[in-house]
Amino acid sequence: MEFNHFLSSYFPDPSYGGDRLFADMVTQAKDAERLGFRSISIPEHHLINILLNPAPLQFAVKVACETEHIEIITSVAVLPIHDMRTYAGEVAMADILTEGRLVLGVSRGAYAYELERLGAPIEESRAKFDESLEVLLRLLTEYDVEHHGTYYDFEPLTIMPRPLTRPHPRMMIATMNAEGIRSATLRGFNIQTTPLAGNPDLLRMQVAAHKDAKAEMGDAGKDLRIMLSRIAYCAEDDQDAREKLELAYDYYRRFDNVFTGPGIVESGCIAALPRTQTIEELNENILICTAEEMVDRLGEYVELGTDEMILSSNLGQSQTETAEMMQRVSEEVMPHLVSS
Repeated sequence: MEFNHFLSSYFPDPSYGGDRLFADMVTQAKDAERLGFRSISIPEHHLINILLNPAPLQFAVKVACETEHIEIITSVAVLPIHDMRTYAGEVAMADILTEGRLVLGVSRGAYAYELERLGAPIEESRAKFDESLEVLLRLLTEYDVEHHGTYYDFEPLTIMPRPLTRPHPRMMIATMNAEGIRSATLRGFNIQTTPLAGNPDLLRMQVAAHKDAKAEMGDAGKDLRIMLSRIAYCAEDDQDAREKLELAYDYYRRFDNVFTGPGIVESGCIAALPRTQTIEELNENILICTAEEMVDRLGEYVELGTDEMILSSNLGQSQTETAEMMQRVSEEVMPHLVSS
């Protein structure tokens, strides 16, 4: 199994400044490369201060300019809020400027609050995502594309320039249900998934769906990967773990607000609402623990066949603490789990 560091750009205190926030994310990307992580991930969210990054392709180019070889993944670009006729050209340009290191992770979006305000209501997001993905793939691989559908209706056009990576930049689909994972794998996509509540039975089904589809594909699927995203923090000791758990609980007070509703946001800041889940229950569902315990718990994912762990570790702690945590992952966790 290999490791990915999520540049999750959590922004609970806007007075910290966007310049400092994104400088921190660039530093983390450079640290991830130096410490042996295979890849970094960049979110896309608008109008809110959680997982904040309104321009992941632009940020991917910035990271590429500051690093040498680390893989750069959008995790994930929300297709329904973009116009594929211009977005395809932006993807091609980012593919060129990252020198082929870009993996375009895409999804339908998850936050009703931002989708509604950006003209893509969540009730229509599945249908619009499916059509957007079809249009995007055709624009990246074909010339003189013509399309007449529900959300796009246009005469022949060709995006310029053409992508560097052929037939198109590597792509990843974010999906949670087993049938969606199987279908996307059979279409040649890498997979990102998560058992949000840490449900082991769900995780087994998710990984099995991917592996079964790869086996059905034979050689055509041998390089496809399934990546598992989890909130995870490698703590210095039990006291540090408890402090980060409390930060994570506050993070989820905001996350729940926009993920499951009601979407109460003021001046871009998500309200921290009361949770029905206790902090002890949350602790059972996320990976905030010392290195020794993390090795044991991640070992279960290795046995299942997870190819890559996406560690989402920005919980509101200082940049110094994040750097020390990444060092612990590199020195005390990865050597036990990373394939040689």
